[in-house]
Amino acid sequence: MKTPVFRVGLIVTASFLPLSLIALIVFLVIYSWPAIQFNQLHFLWTNDWNLGNLYGNPVDVHGAQIMPGAKYGIWFLVVGTIVSSILAMLMAMPIAIGAAYFLSEGVRKSWAGPLSLFVDLLAAIPSVVYGLWGYALLVPLFGQTIFPFMAKTFSLIPFLGGDPGSGYGLLTSAFVLAVMIIPLISATLRESIQMTEPALKEAGLSLGLNRLEVFWHITLPKLKTVLIGVGILALGRALGETMAVLMVSGNALNYLPNNIYAPISTMAAFIASQLDSALQDPTNMAVEALSEIALVLLVITVVVNFAARLLLWMARVR
Repeated sequence: MKTPVFRVGLIVTASFLPLSLIALIVFLVIYSWPAIQFNQLHFLWTNDWNLGNLYGNPVDVHGAQIMPGAKYGIWFLVVGTIVSSILAMLMAMPIAIGAAYFLSEGVRKSWAGPLSLFVDLLAAIPSVVYGLWGYALLVPLFGQTIFPFMAKTFSLIPFLGGDPGSGYGLLTSAFVLAVMIIPLISATLRESIQMTEPALKEAGLSLGLNRLEVFWHITLPKLKTVLIGVGILALGRALGETMAVLMVSGNALNYLPNNIYAPISTMAAFIASQLDSALQDPTNMAVEALSEIALVLLVITVVVNFAARLLLWMARVR
């Protein structure tokens, strides 16, 4: 009798997460279905988000009740979300890998413990604290000093020249996101480096390689699966980060960035900032459109995970 019960318990436990994901997708599709029918695919490709006149009388457009002048297009959100997350990953990965190597191979064990604890604590800091740090320190510093210098120095390089802005924008958001995900990547990679077989490192050293070359040519390639896995987790956090980005992004509306200093909006931050106004829509179409944004963000996250799994599978096949 114990074996079937135990087996059923394992099946239920193992099925909980995938069933939760499916239930979440189904809920978002059902709840946002009126907005999906009204907006269709041009919802993704247009920059014309407008809640309309919330004090007017609802009008009928293509069989749907909306407020006068209401339009829902989120291309600027798609661009802001993806570009800021990719830029954050490009900044975070080299630093996180270097930190993981330093803490596992380049420092005394007596120092490695306290320093590793410090890095782990960075991962536990609430995102709103990072956002406040970015708002109070980074935005003035970047807007008044660093961005003008960069725009002048790299004026001939596309997307690095032009108006340096006020400090709110794409690069500031990406920098804050990078700082937030570095501890996550570094802590996971550090543990994996320490679990690598000593025989592999000793073999590299016996061939005349130094410790850095052993790490780069032997240890790191062996941890490719771990690196991709933690990269997915970090990218997922960057894509879904809300409060920190909301406080430093500039909250641009219907605007595509023309350089890395320009203000942006991301999907998660936009949902948080627009929800209060959307709740004033008596037709509920605005809230349903925000739910459609959440569905798009979830789909992007799932696609990223699937693409990473496909890369791992292709690497094993080769």
